[in-house]
Amino acid sequence: MTLSALEVRDFRCIAHAQLDFDPRFTLIAGENASGKTSLLEALYFLSCGRSFRSPQLDPLIRAGTSEFMVVGQVVGSSGLSSSLGVRGSRLGSEIRLGGQPATGFAQMAAMFPAQVIDPEVHRLVDDGPTQRRRYLDWGVFHVEPGFVGAMRRYQRALKQRNAALKAKRPATEVRLWDPELLASGGQINDQRLRYVELLAPYVLEFGRELLGLDVEISLQQGWAQEKSLVTALEEAWSRDLQRGATSVGTHRADVIVRVGGSPAKDRISRGQQKLLASCLLLSQIEHRATFGGPQTALLLDDPAAELDVDNLRRLLRVVVRVPAQLIVTALDPSRLDLRLPGRVFHVEQGKLAPVVYS
Repeated sequence: MTLSALEVRDFRCIAHAQLDFDPRFTLIAGENASGKTSLLEALYFLSCGRSFRSPQLDPLIRAGTSEFMVVGQVVGSSGLSSSLGVRGSRLGSEIRLGGQPATGFAQMAAMFPAQVIDPEVHRLVDDGPTQRRRYLDWGVFHVEPGFVGAMRRYQRALKQRNAALKAKRPATEVRLWDPELLASGGQINDQRLRYVELLAPYVLEFGRELLGLDVEISLQQGWAQEKSLVTALEEAWSRDLQRGATSVGTHRADVIVRVGGSPAKDRISRGQQKLLASCLLLSQIEHRATFGGPQTALLLDDPAAELDVDNLRRLLRVVVRVPAQLIVTALDPSRLDLRLPGRVFHVEQGKLAPVVYS
């Protein structure tokens, strides 16, 4: 599926905007603070129910209003169109698919998968493991049946076990949750391991093209590699009692990234970190395309920011060949040598206008 149309109301600085997308390439140009990134943010929220800029809903609601709305139309290979929408307020989010209430954003992500490369993308490499786990699980979700169910069971068991630990409940009550933690955690770990093994060749290829270096990824599973989860959980019991929380498990996993044989942080500069993070994301999109299903939307926010001419050229050379629907923002479109037919919009003070070339 590809995104064909979008309507946004009261999101950030955007009072109301409507636009139709080209199935391959759409460019949104405008000055800083004009609303370009807010449009991408609305698209991303439509896909996964969260912003790539803020963990809270409040900043997304336009000043003076009580809620925002984002509605998209996606078109499948058969030509049939489906609608998906989300309404957000300070009380939470309401999701609808085809005009009917939806149970969660997993359904939205399955219909409209999206990834974003923005000026803060380097944080995927530079920050702690939370973002890398989210990155990993996005990929696993799209290729491994049963992953969502296993993750929900694991998170429920973990939440209950941690609550019992924190309340200093009897050991029998705490460990009542161990069988589910082990079963669902083992399934998640197996699925993650398979995914990383399949993704690694794509990362290596894109790493050589973008950085001129070998990039390797591996899974740090959340407990000692040489031990089973059963053994690790047993050995951590005293520590868990002391801390009041479960200290080992798939919730502690991380994606380890090495460049030229060394940890990524020790080997590359800030500018290269952006290219490395882009390498990881583009590899996911390329890998996912081999499994069929809805086409991924790649949201590229002002790619010229913080990249010199050579690195920008390297990034764009890879981006144009990745099998994705490209939606790109730019302060200065002349810096982008994309050479793709498509649609162009200009945004100013949250208002969009199509650009028609004579």
